[in-house]
Amino acid sequence: MKQASPRVGTFKRFILNNRFVLFLLILLLIGLNILVFMQVSFIFTPIEVLIKTILLPIIMAAIVYYLLNPVVDFFERKGVRRIYSILLLFVVIAGLLTILIVSVIPFLKAQVLSLIESFPQYTKDVELLVMQVVGSDFVDQAQKTLNINVADLSKQMSEQASTIINNMFAGIGNIVGIVKDFILAIVTLPFILFYLLKDGKKLGPYVLKFLPVNLRSSTFKVMHEMNQQISSYIRGQIIVSFCIGALMYVGFLTIGLEYASLLALIAAFTSVVPYLGPAIAITPAFIIALVTSPFMVLKLIIVWTIVQLIEGKFISPQIMGRNLHIHPITIIFVILTAGNLFGVVGIILAVPGYAVLKVIVTHLFEWMKIRSNMYEQKGIE
Repeated sequence: MKQASPRVGTFKRFILNNRFVLFLLILLLIGLNILVFMQVSFIFTPIEVLIKTILLPIIMAAIVYYLLNPVVDFFERKGVRRIYSILLLFVVIAGLLTILIVSVIPFLKAQVLSLIESFPQYTKDVELLVMQVVGSDFVDQAQKTLNINVADLSKQMSEQASTIINNMFAGIGNIVGIVKDFILAIVTLPFILFYLLKDGKKLGPYVLKFLPVNLRSSTFKVMHEMNQQISSYIRGQIIVSFCIGALMYVGFLTIGLEYASLLALIAAFTSVVPYLGPAIAITPAFIIALVTSPFMVLKLIIVWTIVQLIEGKFISPQIMGRNLHIHPITIIFVILTAGNLFGVVGIILAVPGYAVLKVIVTHLFEWMKIRSNMYEQKGIE
């Protein structure tokens, strides 16, 4: 029988004994597999359609699950059977939704319709204000100093606005598809939520049964940390959004800004996007304040600043804590990247997705440190 040459044996021992090189080879094989799968991606089209179909209702059900599961656990600790507490919660939620639809929705609808009717007048007021500013001596002097052609600038802005409007009309088909998916998600949400609340605790042990025994302990730890990160973020962010909406409503009523409830609701919803949300929410409020009076703009800036200070210094640190341990600059980069890749959904899910990915990468790095023996401190001779 022909024996392997000494060089082949030495190379084999080098590969097997050097865990870091073995790890790099495994990464290379994974990359090659990904490349092969990308070439035959059409095979996975049905799976892609399935994921797109069930993703939205699952995400919505998971958000509500993290909000309601502590309540169900509380009743279960008090001796109430889990299914009874779930049914009771469903009845209470149905009652609250009925009250919301009967009392709050018509009021908001009236404000939205009033804002739509007033929008042409707001547009004319803004145009008049812009013309007054453009025709002022200060702007004329700045134009001569900086060599800026205001007419060309206005033309470019008008062309950009027309392009945006045309794109909006062109995307009506996509909007209809989004509305359809959203309605289907709302219809299926109660059924998915019921089984999540009822059997959610069994999901982790069920997944672990498919893993080798020696990997179950570390995988359970990773799953537990991921669950903690997601639950802390979702519960905290919803409470923070509610507080911001309430503070904005009180502030807008205090300064006498029109459409206070609608603008406060916009501020509450957009606050789920860190850092970028406040900039998005202040835009409609600023336009309404601008056409009202310059003094109203000043009052709006004061209210906005006070609310942001209260949220940043008191509400978020107390409710959100520092569970995510993510630097603000990192959050901004993550949001911008996710927005370019996945649009609005990416912006909303950027921070919790990054938190989950951070947990996975951290544990993989710890595993590599142990396996590779590259981070052991050598004694000083």
